[in-house]
Amino acid sequence: MFKKLMLFKIALLLPMLACNASAQQESASVLESEKGFFRLSYESQLNPIVINQMHSWTLHIDDADGNAVSDAEITVGGGMPQHNHGLATAPSIKAVGNGNYQLQGLRFHMMGHWELELNISSGATEDKVVVILDL
Repeated sequence: MFKKLMLFKIALLLPMLACNASAQQESASVLESEKGFFRLSYESQLNPIVINQMHSWTLHIDDADGNAVSDAEITVGGGMPQHNHGLATAPSIKAVGNGNYQLQGLRFHMMGHWELELNISSGATEDKVVVILDL
């Protein structure tokens, strides 16, 4: 009887766990960099973002005046601050023109609070955007 009760409880929990695995993203579709030099918009290939699946994002970067930034150098970092670890993969960035960039090789390997740090430099201007995800 106990075994059947436990199986029943597990069966009830599985749909709730599956729902919680999708991302609750920041509500802003455009994020301003910390010093205000850049505006970043992003779109994930996965919608919603789920754990343990490799995917890519399309990024778009404008300067503070709304002009597309096509010469940006972008490095990717971040992780789970509460768990004190970084990303499980080493994502790369490829410029595709007109202020658009392809972030490839991204995978979030567990549920929880994630911060994706995008360090952006264009000429002598450097700034950072942090995308917050709760998966």
